Amino acid sequence: MQSGTTHKNLVHSIRLALLLSAAAIASQTLAQSPTDVATASDSTVRYEADYFAQYSPVSVNDMLNRIPGIGLALNGNGGGGNSRGLGAGDQILIDGKRVAGKENEGSSQLSRISASQVSYIEIIRGTSNELDVRSAGPVVNIVLLEAESRSSLTAEVNADLYDDDTFKPGGSLSYGAQSGALDYRFSVESEPRYENRYRKDYAINGDFSPNDYVHQIDIREETSTQVSASMGYQLGEFDDVRFNASWNESNPPSAVERRITDFNTTPFQYRLEREDIAAERNSWEVGGDYEHEFQNGGRYKFLFIVNDGVNDSTRERFVVADVDATKNLYIDSARRDRERIARTSYSWSLNDTQGLELGIERAQTILDSNLRYAVLSSSGIRSAAHGGLTPITLPNAESTVEEIRYEAFAMHNWQLSDRMTLESSLILEQSGIAQNGVGVDKSRDFDFLRPRADYRFDVTSSFQLRASVEKYVSQLSFSDFVARTDNMDDEQDADAGNPDLVQEQSWRYEFNMEYRLPQDGGVLNTRFFYHDIQDAIDRVDISGSPTSLVSAPGNIGDAWRYGIDIDASVRFGFIGVPDAMLTAGLQVQDTEVMDPFLQQERRLAMGGRGFYSVGFRHDVGAQSLSYGFNYNSPISGNNKRIDIDDIVSYDSSNNMMVFIEKRAFGGTSFRLESMNFLDSERCNVRTRFDGRTSAGVLEEIENSCSGSGRKISLRIRKTF
Repeated sequence: MQSGTTHKNLVHSIRLALLLSAAAIASQTLAQSPTDVATASDSTVRYEADYFAQYSPVSVNDMLNRIPGIGLALNGNGGGGNSRGLGAGDQILIDGKRVAGKENEGSSQLSRISASQVSYIEIIRGTSNELDVRSAGPVVNIVLLEAESRSSLTAEVNADLYDDDTFKPGGSLSYGAQSGALDYRFSVESEPRYENRYRKDYAINGDFSPNDYVHQIDIREETSTQVSASMGYQLGEFDDVRFNASWNESNPPSAVERRITDFNTTPFQYRLEREDIAAERNSWEVGGDYEHEFQNGGRYKFLFIVNDGVNDSTRERFVVADVDATKNLYIDSARRDRERIARTSYSWSLNDTQGLELGIERAQTILDSNLRYAVLSSSGIRSAAHGGLTPITLPNAESTVEEIRYEAFAMHNWQLSDRMTLESSLILEQSGIAQNGVGVDKSRDFDFLRPRADYRFDVTSSFQLRASVEKYVSQLSFSDFVARTDNMDDEQDADAGNPDLVQEQSWRYEFNMEYRLPQDGGVLNTRFFYHDIQDAIDRVDISGSPTSLVSAPGNIGDAWRYGIDIDASVRFGFIGVPDAMLTAGLQVQDTEVMDPFLQQERRLAMGGRGFYSVGFRHDVGAQSLSYGFNYNSPISGNNKRIDIDDIVSYDSSNNMMVFIEKRAFGGTSFRLESMNFLDSERCNVRTRFDGRTSAGVLEEIENSCSGSGRKISLRIRKTF
């Protein structure tokens, strides 16, 4: 049944891609041409501010939404995993410069910059020694107006209505200004993150008799508050400095009610459980960079980022009987993440066609983790520090993980001809990871050589070929080193950590074809990728004895991933409606690895089969009205996570957002949107085994579905 659905989805997606291609070809001769779009000889596409005037945009985000194929630039062409270092960077530039931040990087600035401050937007499809970032795909450059003095204030109020009739307000203020050589932006935002999630579990025993039914309601009361500021100052003709800072706070308490019906007794037994979860989350970040341009054209750059984040929670579970409540679980998780990065480099032109950049980066990443886990027990000594219950000892429950990494790099950019560029880089990385705490004292050193080459050929001003090869090293998640809470399995409240984890490495080969339709009629893009993976990360056996089974994240050997991405963004100019735009995407991929528990080949856990998406937007200029939708869904089928004593199969969960937006009253924007419009659920089937999965002794099959319902949001925005 599932494979049939997958086949139908795949066929429909391929048909859609073919239809879009046919429509795109037709639009080459019939599309209407905007007057404010230009394609430079270096394949950079430029959109003047006047191009967006008919849409009355409020922010930069509103402007970008009208550009065909913008998703390719904003989302990149990555193949998963976490990048190391600042070399990959953001794909958003502001005035040609990257924003020195991670939590407050360039993409997070887009909704805070007023459209009235923008001079033009560039889609940079080529490579250059002048760029502040190295990207496998296009780079978006937001160029602001040059003026002695300018300022704007953007205000937004919003109200969210949730499926359980809960109403939550929010709002934001963003102020941007320039005064001579100083430009700055300041914003404050309060955004509701309320969620009322239900979960329904139905389980059968290993002999296929009914086991139990669980109905759970999880209500999270959360409001996220963020304050951010950015400043740039031109020190002189050849020097400028920029600073960036942000602060976030969110203390989301949760309340869980779980009703359990046990079918193993006659008559059936009913049990009520309640959980109270207190949480504290806050973080701050400061970043900055300095640049000096020498008279010979060379550039010296220095960049730094410092951040600090706290994520604490205390979970207490009670069994409720009439008016009495007995606590039977206590988990207190305290976590602090810190990062300090400094990067310096010098770049210059070797000749008219070649440029070189040399530099060094140092990064320090620290995780402090402390997990206290206790249960109700008739034996053992109770502890007040563990909620009055009996402590359970977990390995790596209290430890500090620290990595210090040094990276020396050289980047060479070569303009092979008027239409061809080759960018190559070589990174020599040395790092050390140390973990110290109760029961663990381990340190390890690593050396990596990471070459990369990126070739681009502009066959025409509209048709570009890109090919790249890269040695990729993932950034480890320090959460995998330490014990942590497990909120996905009620029968396993905590996960063990693995201090022996090493970085996942891969050789990544990618080939990309991008075609921009004439007269700004749309963009067609196809990407082929193949990743040869070493030390793939999944679950491994770290059991101390045959009777006490324990698994944790670990390295399971070699794997591979390959697939194809097809993206299309087409205006309906070929039928006389150039302000209507259809977007579609299809990714089909496959993976393979040897499972450490079953000793058989399978797909990577949570690797997925791919996904497909469809979006539509129509801007009715005469009515100052916009409407549309975005729909996306994974391709279902054989998406599993295999562990030491269970197998979880995940079903696909589609998502749809619809919106309508009206601009009136002096440029005030009213936007009504509905998230999770189809009221989709997320489902999985967990098969538990008595003992090891490899033994195949069935204990329980659990079907679980969860969802949070629709959310309707009204947003009112205006720039002053």
